[in-house]
Parts: sequence; structure tokens; C-alpha cells
Amino acid sequence: MTLYDSSVDGAQLRDPDEPGSNMEPVESPEYMRMSLAAAMTLGFQPGLFYRNAKLYCINLLLTYKEGCAARCSYCGLSKSRPGTPSGKSFIRVAWPAFSVENIIQKIAERRNRVKRICVSMLTNKRSIGDTREVCSRLRSSFDIPVSLLVSPTVMASGDLAAFKSAGADKIGVAIDLATPGLFDRYRGNAAGGPHRWETYWKCLSDAVEVFGDGNAGSHFMVGMGETEKEMCEAIRRVRDMGGRTHLFSFFPEANSVLSDRPQPPMDQYRRVQLARFLIDGEINRSDKFVFSDRGQIADFGLSGDMLEKIIDSGEPFRTSGCAGYDGEVACNRPYANSRPGPGIRNFPFRPNKTDIKRIHKQMTRPGATRL
Repeated sequence: MTLYDSSVDGAQLRDPDEPGSNMEPVESPEYMRMSLAAAMTLGFQPGLFYRNAKLYCINLLLTYKEGCAARCSYCGLSKSRPGTPSGKSFIRVAWPAFSVENIIQKIAERRNRVKRICVSMLTNKRSIGDTREVCSRLRSSFDIPVSLLVSPTVMASGDLAAFKSAGADKIGVAIDLATPGLFDRYRGNAAGGPHRWETYWKCLSDAVEVFGDGNAGSHFMVGMGETEKEMCEAIRRVRDMGGRTHLFSFFPEANSVLSDRPQPPMDQYRRVQLARFLIDGEINRSDKFVFSDRGQIADFGLSGDMLEKIIDSGEPFRTSGCAGYDGEVACNRPYANSRPGPGIRNFPFRPNKTDIKRIHKQMTRPGATRL
């Protein structure tokens, strides 16, 4: 369990379980966990990004001694996963904790590198008030937009409006699964968890109403047993209600319930990425696509020349996330769902010609639908 020790500089980390340590687990709202990429960006931890990628969003996570009450089968923070709550990895990497005071100081020192801040809740009743407090404190310190990734299960009527009053400008709702059956299997009753499909969709709809068109969206994760058609229908549902979709590829967290599950085939993920780009950008609707008997995308309903131009731009395969104050994606989460290397799934930068050539091969491998 790696925690920030307030008695030393913010870049220093100590293990409270080490011999002679009297540290207690730190908690929000005074402390927040931070993605490894964000810790590197702010100089809390040393390190270099593969191909000199840049992160422009500081991703923060609430933290409590009791952890998260949810039991999502694929999540590193799941109550079902062995280990202490503060020591669990999340989205493939460690999330060390730092004081909010030090976080604000580091952001001030690197103001030109930060275009957005994202605060993620846990399924914990305390997270409602703490999210408001942290959001308000960040907004009073900087003119930097703040997004909130919320947990609908613990929210009540009026919380979204309160978050907006605290200064948040965008809301994320991690529905993750494309169908109600898969949601229940991996997040709901069948997994022993508290989440409900209807609750998540209702929260997303309410968030669009409170924050406006394009200022609320959902995370979806490819590779959980859904067909490409089912995922496209879920993405279209989000767009039709005024939201946007941020897409992930499943990645197995060590020691989680799904630690042995493989990632989805690359051709499948590339097709869904392209579909999301077309649907979210209102270039074409999924009901104009052609699907095979297995629910695989066989045709995107566009001319070959137009589709080639879109693929060659590389844009569909970049990380989809909240934009910064400059209108460009800030929350690009470098290598969050794949290891650095040629097998990048979400590009945190514009793909070059070599990348585009590889993407074409990935989309047309033997046995895959030819585009």
C-alpha cells in the first residue's frame, strides 16, 4: 500500500505497512489518489512516456479506508479483489495518494501542462460531499475545467445540480457494459454488487439535462461478451440523448475476478473505435451500418473513399475523452488499457503514417471483416 507521507515532500512516498511505520491510511477530502501518468506529469514521480506522449488532464480519485463498496468483476478497485483498498491498482497502474494542498501547488507550478482536471468518485456515501468539496476547492484555485466521474448508485436527486454549483462542467457515467444482461453479470446482482443498469442510464439522462448537450457522457468497455452491433446500439443511445462516449478496451487487472480473461481481438476494437467516431461525430448512424449474422460490422454505410479518408486521419483511434479549455482532448489517459509499444489501442497522440499502416492491417487481418 503506497501512500503519501505529509511529513516529507510531495514526491516522497512511504509504505505504512513497513516496519516501524505508524502511518494511518490517508483519506479524502484532504487526500486524493492520482493516476501514475498524472503523478509523472506533475513531477510527483519520475518517468518518461513512450513516444513522448503528453497527458493534459490530472486524473484524481477519492480514497477511503473502507474502499469502494462495488464488486465489479473487471475493476481493480473492486471489494472482491484481494488487498488493501489504498494499495489496489486501477486501470492497469498504481494510483499513489497525495494531499490536495500539494496537488494544487504542483498544478500551479505546471499550469501550462494542465488543461483539465477529472475527479472520480467511489461507490461510497462519503464521496458525494467530498466530491463537491474537492471540486469547489480546485475551481477556486484555478480557471481549469473540472470533470466528475460519478457513481450513480450512491447519488440522490439534486446531487448533479450541486456538482454544477461546485464548478464542474462535465459529468462522466461509467456504464461500461453494452447490455443489461452483461451489466448485471459483471456489476449487478450476479456479481454481488449494488449497481443497477436503469440507475446508470437515468443518471446519464439527468446529467445531460443538467449540464447540457455534449457535457455528459458514458464510458464503455469493448470485449465483455457483447457483439459489435450491441456496442454500437449503446453508443447510439448515448448520442441520441445528447451525450458522448469514451471508449476503452478491456484489460485484465491482476487478481481480479476476470484476471484471466483475454483482451478483445484488435480488429474488433478497431471497428468499434471507428463506429464510435462516426456515431459521436454524427457522420453516420449505427442503423445505417450493415452487420453480419454474428453481430460484426460488415459495412459502415459510407463510400470507400470517405471511409479511407477518415481512417487515414487517425482520429477514430485516438483516446476519446473530455476536452480541455482549448477544445482538444485533454483526458487522453496514456496507455491506460494497453501496454506501451506497437500494440497501442488508444493513441494518446495523433497516429503517424506507420501507425496508420498498422491500423489498416489490424482491421483487415485474416478472418476479419474487410473494410
